Amino acid sequence: MITALYAGENGEIFDAPGYSGMGRIGAENVLLREEDLILLPESADLMFLPDRLAVGKQDGQVMPITGLAVAAILPAGYTRTHMPAYQKAETAEHLALYGYTAVVLYKEELYVAAIYTDENSKWDPAHYNTNELKKLVSRTKKDLKGNRIVEQVGNCSLKWHCCTAQNLFYRRWEAGIPTSPTCNANCFGCISLQPAECCPSPQSRITFKPTPQEIAEVGIYHLANAPEAIISFGQGCEGEPSLAADSIAAGIKIIRGKTQCGQININTNAGYTIGIKKIVDAGLDTMRVSIISGCADSYQAYYRSSYELENVIVSIRYAKEHGVYVSLNMLFSPGFNDREEEVIGWKTFLEKTQVDMIQVRNLNIDPDDFLAVMPPRKGQMVGTKAFLNELHQAFPKIVIGSFSHYIDK
Repeated sequence: MITALYAGENGEIFDAPGYSGMGRIGAENVLLREEDLILLPESADLMFLPDRLAVGKQDGQVMPITGLAVAAILPAGYTRTHMPAYQKAETAEHLALYGYTAVVLYKEELYVAAIYTDENSKWDPAHYNTNELKKLVSRTKKDLKGNRIVEQVGNCSLKWHCCTAQNLFYRRWEAGIPTSPTCNANCFGCISLQPAECCPSPQSRITFKPTPQEIAEVGIYHLANAPEAIISFGQGCEGEPSLAADSIAAGIKIIRGKTQCGQININTNAGYTIGIKKIVDAGLDTMRVSIISGCADSYQAYYRSSYELENVIVSIRYAKEHGVYVSLNMLFSPGFNDREEEVIGWKTFLEKTQVDMIQVRNLNIDPDDFLAVMPPRKGQMVGTKAFLNELHQAFPKIVIGSFSHYIDK
């Protein structure tokens, strides 16, 4: 039997014998099946959901359990197929920005409703937040004295535990270079600047505009010293990097005048096409585009942007035409992306853009808050596995995973 879990008053987790475990897709609580489940990953975290009772099915009826709902927070590389099932109190506060996943007891062990979508040991939590990190931050601050980018990512590393920030100080892999304090979108659930009606942001946004020289100094430092080095513009602590296109483009030209090592990437919404073109022309190698939908109305409901989805398509096509490897950072929520109308939108978008990769990322947000701002469902939900399989069948050349990988050219 797949058994529901609940949390006690002090956060202890218990199983609920006689209650079948359930998960949530969109706004619906459904029974979980064996084929929905995988063992709880070792680096996953468990938490309870305040003001939300656990629910299970008993004698054919969906019933609340006297205890709080329990969720798993999965490591990168795992895509959830179901969110936790719960009964929400009328006075419930908004949930913090996490990707809540259904977790149950099965065969005397904890299982989650998820699939394993990608492997990249570089993002294993064991590689980060080590005892020597503070010393390494101090070393780089001495090496690049007075560089405001280093000060910013040093704070992000020690306070917010950002992995791409930390890689600069570990001298390895992908390192973030934040550049833009402003944005051309007002995403619902933005992780660096959040209106009060939603929830607190987990990071603080950069407050200055780095110079091309500051950008180049950090870029050369990392690309010339790190194995499989990538520098990335567009981090959690900034707005839209293409709005700083003039500084980024000038910085890239200085970098490439000093070293041809490594790769230069941008994480972007790709809505400001003029800026994207400048950065591509300066020597961009890879681009990862944040996107939640291929349907214009759904896209605008979430991003609330000053540009249109069509601008994103134009930017991607320009980058592809100029040899840039393009990935999508697909923000995924079970019961939304896999709606029938959304599947049609995704296929149309992919046909127009011909991207190289889709990186599926669990959307970190309160499920009820999210559904409240998105268009209502029109068609059926096909399910996470069927959705991803359908995209793979329609576009077999597109890689579907979770991570940015170092691209050998």
